[in-house]
Amino acid sequence: MIDHTNNPNAAIIIIGNEILSGRTVDQNLPFLAKALCEIGITLQEARTIADDEQSIINTINEYRANYEYVFTSGGIGPTHDDVTTSCVAKAFNKPLVLNAEAKRRLTSNYTNEEMNEARLKMAHVPEGATLIDNPISAAPGFRVENVYVMAGVPSILQAMFNGIRNHLRSGPVTVSRSITANIPEGLIATPLANLQNRNRDVEIGSYPFFRDGESGATFVLRCTDVDRLLSVLESLKRLVRDLGHEPFEEDRF
Repeated sequence: MIDHTNNPNAAIIIIGNEILSGRTVDQNLPFLAKALCEIGITLQEARTIADDEQSIINTINEYRANYEYVFTSGGIGPTHDDVTTSCVAKAFNKPLVLNAEAKRRLTSNYTNEEMNEARLKMAHVPEGATLIDNPISAAPGFRVENVYVMAGVPSILQAMFNGIRNHLRSGPVTVSRSITANIPEGLIATPLANLQNRNRDVEIGSYPFFRDGESGATFVLRCTDVDRLLSVLESLKRLVRDLGHEPFEEDRF
């Protein structure tokens, strides 16, 4: 399969009861997964957890020991259920301190009347943390070692990540191409497996669908070598045609 030996790896922690309840549909995992892929960082795991102190601490400690990068979203706002910041401090055994620069950014964004104790909470970070800019609402995220703590609001998280992405270690970028055919997976399964076994450096995924009364599948190929990707793509097209179906491409690089 794809050789990710030279790629840094990553994990994502989505934090929030509202995600687990189904009330809010998470948009941050799809964004981060795509953004990491674009810069050659291999996302290997993602987990959605509740606003529960011990769960957050345990997951952070597990992930930071196993992955080069850990990204979290959610739980750094001003309300009582925003517990991520204090949990990160406990995970690293660091005190939670008022960061002077974070306070300056917040006070410049709010009037004296608006700057209350709840908002000041967002200026507290683990001791020694590096701030992550928030160009939308001023309240910063932060980094402790390899853990990047960001907001849960999608537009803010995206702005935060875009501010740090050029500072992350990258690797060979994986490119992809897909074709679709109205061919049942059961018909192509064995020859598709044989094609995969002959081309272990190109990842081939099969994703079935049923529409307009017909079953079919979309086949997604991924590789860090464009020439190899195109070669296997042509082999897959021939395979589909040999089975009596016509493939068509759905996207390009």
